[in-house]
Amino acid sequence: MRNIFKEIKIYKICLCLLGSFILAFGLYNIHSFANVTEGGVLGCTLLLDYWLNISPSISGMIFNLICYLLGWHYLGKNFIIYSIIASCGFSFSYAIYEQFPRLWPQLANQPLLAAILGALFVGIGVGISVKAGGAPGGDDALAMALSHRFNLELKTVYLTSDLIILFLSLSYIPLNKIIYSLITVILSGQIIQLMQNIHLPKKINLEK
Repeated sequence: MRNIFKEIKIYKICLCLLGSFILAFGLYNIHSFANVTEGGVLGCTLLLDYWLNISPSISGMIFNLICYLLGWHYLGKNFIIYSIIASCGFSFSYAIYEQFPRLWPQLANQPLLAAILGALFVGIGVGISVKAGGAPGGDDALAMALSHRFNLELKTVYLTSDLIILFLSLSYIPLNKIIYSLITVILSGQIIQLMQNIHLPKKINLEK
């Protein structure tokens, strides 16, 4: 067991948790009520629920498991450890946020502003976790794996997968509503890529 964790760095754990806290904050205070969504696994589960009556609780679990397995195959055991930490951090922080009223309920009537702010929280939150080597969700694990496998920029992988899901979602979501989600996925993907260009120090005092 000691050998498994000997390469895990405390400061990267802290970054994974910080990113998860930021992501959960944005999803709770913006996405969950402002009619702004993301592509990827979330959009896919909603699509299957609408057309095939498959519960997101089932399809989401299956998709996330597949994505994490792909991430482990290409990115190794450290990826799984950091991703578990990031996922737990997301669930824990989201549960805490649910105990409080939303900070900006007026965003429900301002979809463009909600789309931009939502992209900032998603992009920065996911970007920090991914930079540390973890994935708070199945979408992020899949994007990291595909980026590594095909030597593509993360923003390209995110945008391609999200556009496919959003395009399919037009089968039941009006264009005038989904356009704001399109703005969110484009901006968040760009921000995540920008976060990857920030260089972390190779050594830091908090390192294990």
